[in-house]
Amino acid sequence: MKRKPSPAKEPDARVRRSQAAVLAATYELLTQAGFGGVTVDAVSARSGVAKTTIYRHWPTRSALLIDACSKLGTKREAPDTGSLAGDMTALAADLAHRLRTARWPSVLPSIVDADERDPEIARTYAQLHAELVGAFRTVIERAQKRGELERGRNASEVIAAVIGPLFYRRWFSREPLDAQFVKTVIDNALMSPKKG
Repeated sequence: MKRKPSPAKEPDARVRRSQAAVLAATYELLTQAGFGGVTVDAVSARSGVAKTTIYRHWPTRSALLIDACSKLGTKREAPDTGSLAGDMTALAADLAHRLRTARWPSVLPSIVDADERDPEIARTYAQLHAELVGAFRTVIERAQKRGELERGRNASEVIAAVIGPLFYRRWFSREPLDAQFVKTVIDNALMSPKKG
């Protein structure tokens, strides 16, 4: 008779505390200095956790960065206001607010940069992107099913028409990400394309 494998043991409280301290320190360094500013030495110094302990849980710097990035919290639930314009406005206003106030927007450019060279980071970036746009995709597909938006409209293009201007203002023009701008972006994104 075969023995059942014993279930994986939960880490004890001390291990969980040290892992939390390492991830918190990594996240702080990421938001302050981007990917280039995160070294295992710096994380060890900031967290008070020995390098050997860090390497026991994260065998590479990339593994540590990936784990820290997975905690950025870009995912949102899809609202249901009763209309596509209402749902998209709620999501865009929330994103505009987070771009102004959350810490992850300062990290995202360095993730995009690292994504160009590191396949593991590229997978993490793809997951973050999917989480960021997931709620937008849900409300667009729901609107198409109920006939509020043409089925032929490409959801990715509509999402880009909403998110692109918000990111542009956050990272390039630095103009206000206010309610009026969000309304203009949504109006433009949901306008029916002209047929030529």
